[in-house]
Amino acid sequence: MLQLIIVTLIWAFSFSLIGEFLAGNVDSYFSAWSRMALALVVFSPWLFKSKEALAYRAKVAVIGAIQLGVMYLFYFKSFEYLAVPEVLLFTIFTPIYVALFAEALERRFNAHHLFWAMVSVIGAYVIRQHDVSSDALIGFFIVQGANLCFAAGQVAYRHLNQGRAKLIEPTRFADFFVGAFVISTIAWLLFGSLPSRVSPLNIAILIWLGVVASGIGYFLWNAGGSKVSTGTLAAMNNALIPAGLVVNLIFWNKPIDLITTSVGGAIIIFAVVMDQRQSNKQLQDCHKQNHCHSRGNHIE
Repeated sequence: MLQLIIVTLIWAFSFSLIGEFLAGNVDSYFSAWSRMALALVVFSPWLFKSKEALAYRAKVAVIGAIQLGVMYLFYFKSFEYLAVPEVLLFTIFTPIYVALFAEALERRFNAHHLFWAMVSVIGAYVIRQHDVSSDALIGFFIVQGANLCFAAGQVAYRHLNQGRAKLIEPTRFADFFVGAFVISTIAWLLFGSLPSRVSPLNIAILIWLGVVASGIGYFLWNAGGSKVSTGTLAAMNNALIPAGLVVNLIFWNKPIDLITTSVGGAIIIFAVVMDQRQSNKQLQDCHKQNHCHSRGNHIE
């Protein structure tokens, strides 16, 4: 859980940095590629130390290609149609996608995970209810593409590492960025262009996004996501919304409604806490009856 909170704080800056400094100034495909290249460089020392089976490494690479490679193509493109608050608004459906993907993958249905994911969506909506721009429809579908990729990837990685959550380390994650790098490279070569001029500030932001937000961030997020319940993981996806809005307000003086932000943020936190409590209760009940299906230290 702590890992998810740390990454949420890191990623809270990403929306504003991209929306305020990169969108419209740096080619979106180049931005996505540079982030993947830098993240891959960070994890390259562990790439050659991995002792995992080739099949496992290939699966991790495919997950990275979807969760990060394809997702970033949608994500960066969305800023050409939407402002930062609008991108944040349209991510509110991610928890539902996470819950549905997880239940489908497990071939079962756990109502309380989906319920608390939907509660977190309500919290996010409370924060971001407002009129959006004329390009909102196009932007909406682009963001949903990003949401679906992000949800599918984190659920797939979590499923792949069932029962091994405590063993997740850089050597078991480095291939994630190989897949993402391949996708972003192909997309950049086909659709992107080399920026004619990139300011030192743009370069610094790309380095931060690549090394910290992508490299360290995705490792911690997927590692943390493998240790919590489906509902908690789903709801934590929406914790980015109040965090991102607060950052946008403090550092870029973008106005927000403090009342709705506080109420919505409280609803999201409530959803996370309640889902975690219900999951822990189910785990205790199962241990008493000796017939629970668990992953690591949590129950589905």
